Amino acid sequence: MTRSQFSKIPFSRVFNRLLVRRVVQSLILILLLIVINFFLIHLAPGDPVYYLAGQSGDEAYYELIRAKFGLDQPLTTQLWTYLSSVLRGDLGYSLSYQQPVASVIFSRVPATLLLVLSALLMATVGGVLLGVEAARRENSLADRLCNTFALLGHSFPSFSIGHILLLFFALYLGLFPAQGMISASQDLSGLDYWLDILVHLALPAVTLAIVQIAQIMRLTRSEMLNVLGENFITTARAKGVSERKVLYGHALRNALLPVVTIIGTDLGMLLSGAVLTETVFAYPGLGRLTLEVLAARDYPVLMGLFLLISIAVAVMNFLTDITYPLIDPRIKYSR
Repeated sequence: MTRSQFSKIPFSRVFNRLLVRRVVQSLILILLLIVINFFLIHLAPGDPVYYLAGQSGDEAYYELIRAKFGLDQPLTTQLWTYLSSVLRGDLGYSLSYQQPVASVIFSRVPATLLLVLSALLMATVGGVLLGVEAARRENSLADRLCNTFALLGHSFPSFSIGHILLLFFALYLGLFPAQGMISASQDLSGLDYWLDILVHLALPAVTLAIVQIAQIMRLTRSEMLNVLGENFITTARAKGVSERKVLYGHALRNALLPVVTIIGTDLGMLLSGAVLTETVFAYPGLGRLTLEVLAARDYPVLMGLFLLISIAVAVMNFLTDITYPLIDPRIKYSR
């Protein structure tokens, strides 16, 4: 098919083809991740049987436990059994919680979803705004302060930032609670209940967002400086277009593509950072659950968590790809 013939294909038809292709690619990627994670988890040192049965049992009892949970089967057989169960929508049974894996995981999803989305919103808005203002005032005091913040944000790991905020704002000033998602000592409802959740959310969300704000801010500043030197920006200013419209209506739109890419990949970073952040603040989400089941060698829950994270990252990458033409109409879907 020639270029001219291809250009006559309706956009919706091309989009549908790419949609199917990306869905297939995402499914293959998720399948590969499941297989890799399965072998990595099972080949790691340690035996969950000793966690379940204790250290004082005899070998016959341990063999009984292994047979009960299918741990005495070859790894390839266990993998096939697990994949078959996943295709049926069954994630297995938790070894440590003695509940279905889906129930264990999805009971923690709302807390982590609230935390991660709040952090992502703060990181996106804060990083883009700081980046634009730093580029507008290049080499000024404000620009130097933003760059210093970005350097510090990249230098400190999330658990260090969390401990600093915890010590200063929670323990020293007493402005925010130190742990948990809600106040266990109070029976709140309605608006008071949601305000209590937001107060408990503040420090973990800021902790998780700071590193991403620094990253997004530096990239936005760099891209904005490149765009602000283009001829169309000079032309817009010569025509009397307001500086705000030049910055946010013209320059930012042309600088957003790399920023959107990094925002799309931030979900994986936020989910990994949530493990330590939720531990620091005793936040009852998926991150804290990950550490708990790692210590217990609870294979089914670990596999369920990795499956959920893989799907979330794949979906986020897909949404990032289809956002590009909305930001820049010059980008066209190709065959």
